Amino acid sequence: MADTSSTTAAAPKKKKSKRSVPTGQVHILATFNNTIVTFTDSHGAVLTACSAGACGFRGSKKGTAYAAQVAAEKAGNAAKQQHGLGKVDVFLKGVGLGRDAAVRTLQNLNMQVETITDVTGVPHGGTRARKARRV
Repeated sequence: MADTSSTTAAAPKKKKSKRSVPTGQVHILATFNNTIVTFTDSHGAVLTACSAGACGFRGSKKGTAYAAQVAAEKAGNAAKQQHGLGKVDVFLKGVGLGRDAAVRTLQNLNMQVETITDVTGVPHGGTRARKARRV
């Protein structure tokens, strides 16, 4: 009987190429329930992402400034190590507590924040009015 274990050995896995991205973007979505921090290249292709929920926070703790700080730190460290990200443009969306904490954390990670842009949606015209009441 032939030994099949040696013939069915797993093929060596290719190492994922780590492309160098010196400048990029950070998109911070800060809601009252969660904060999501996404690092992208200049074209918008995602490099790393992290959220307060992914960092182990649950329930109402996900919307706190501390949870946003932890999420930004985790995603920022991954972006620096894997892609060498140094300069970033920050895009803030939402009105949550994590807006300022996430940006402050990026500066503490020695990332050079070039610009900070608020891209929160603004309603124009509002929602449709309800029908007139008939008495």
